[in-house]
Amino acid sequence: MDWKVLLSTFGLIFFAELGDKTQLTTMMLAAQSDASTSVFVGAAVALSLSALLGVVFGEAITKLVPTQYIHLGAGIAFVGLGIFLIIGKL
Repeated sequence: MDWKVLLSTFGLIFFAELGDKTQLTTMMLAAQSDASTSVFVGAAVALSLSALLGVVFGEAITKLVPTQYIHLGAGIAFVGLGIFLIIGKL
């Protein structure tokens, strides 16, 4: 296991998820429910499966498309989404 990759992935995902819609939704569900353990397990499984899909598709895509094009596409998508959010179209 590559500990450097593991720790950097953990750090990036952990801080990226703080305060996002997923965390806020989980907090709302926990506040409305008396079953906070079930909310935690449901959220943990959902996030784990989402991460698994990201890894599987990410690995498959890199076998078909060069990494530099993936980085360029991701950058353009983030800038485009940012512009749409700023002008209120999303």
